[in-house]
Amino acid sequence: MHAIGVDIGGTKIAAGVVTADGQIVAKTTLRTDTTEASTVDDGIVAACESLLADYEVEAVGLAAPGFIASDRTTVRFSPNLPWRDHPLRDVVAQRLGIDAVVVENDANAAGWAESRFGVARGLSDIVMLTLGTGLGGAIVTDGQLVRGAGGAAGEIGHLRVVPEGHHCGCGQEGCWEQYVSGSALVREAHAVAVSRPVRATRLLELAGGKARKITGQHITKAAQEGDELAVELLAWIGRWLGEGAASLVAVLDPAMVVVGGGLSAAADLVLGPARHAFDRRLSAGGYRPVVPIEVAAMGNDAGIVGAADLART
Repeated sequence: MHAIGVDIGGTKIAAGVVTADGQIVAKTTLRTDTTEASTVDDGIVAACESLLADYEVEAVGLAAPGFIASDRTTVRFSPNLPWRDHPLRDVVAQRLGIDAVVVENDANAAGWAESRFGVARGLSDIVMLTLGTGLGGAIVTDGQLVRGAGGAAGEIGHLRVVPEGHHCGCGQEGCWEQYVSGSALVREAHAVAVSRPVRATRLLELAGGKARKITGQHITKAAQEGDELAVELLAWIGRWLGEGAASLVAVLDPAMVVVGGGLSAAADLVLGPARHAFDRRLSAGGYRPVVPIEVAAMGNDAGIVGAADLART
């Protein structure tokens, strides 16, 4: 029997019908209306209903950004969506008439998909890092997602790595995602473009001459062309990624670190420096099993596939 997985983001809602072996057989995408909690709910229900018209499903999994209660029913807090202690599971279950509905953190869903069907298939202990606007994470230990006592485990991006560092949206300063994320990359590029515009000539060309218009895609494109500044900016992200990953591995001892999200598209421009920094910073590195850092295999479909699979468990 099939299940529906829904990946809910601040700009779009992507839903798919997923087989038991992780294959998406139908998919739909809608724009997220973030006016209020109910309008986001409406989009989720509409996406599911469009798929239910043609497929019979046994369960629905909802991959949502933010803190999810340990019973997988409630979104405690979502920074980019208007959900605060929102009973998402009950709302969607009632409107669809399906009892088997669960809510999961979006990074957890992606990490689960990679461990079950992706680059880490067959491994029982992995860490996944999702490099997007922020830095998300998922921890799989002994074949199980680590959710924690309150359901909020895996918020890897909010490890504090620089005391009194850059301010973070979580309210703290110096969080890891302020040094490893698309937002951090763009922030650094903007600063150079304003203070040293000659160094940022190619980035400014791609952004129409306006420093504030420089995006992560512009930086990746320029780096792939060989632009020195863009290459340095991605390497800076990579170094921070590798150093933080070394600390995680020292604590969790996974078999693999999986890197997904938009920044993973830069491939070796980020992962090359990341692997180098990881090797230098890993404690007792010569006396423990090699831990590879690999690019996620499932791309933007990971949240859908992971959410659907978790809805069955």
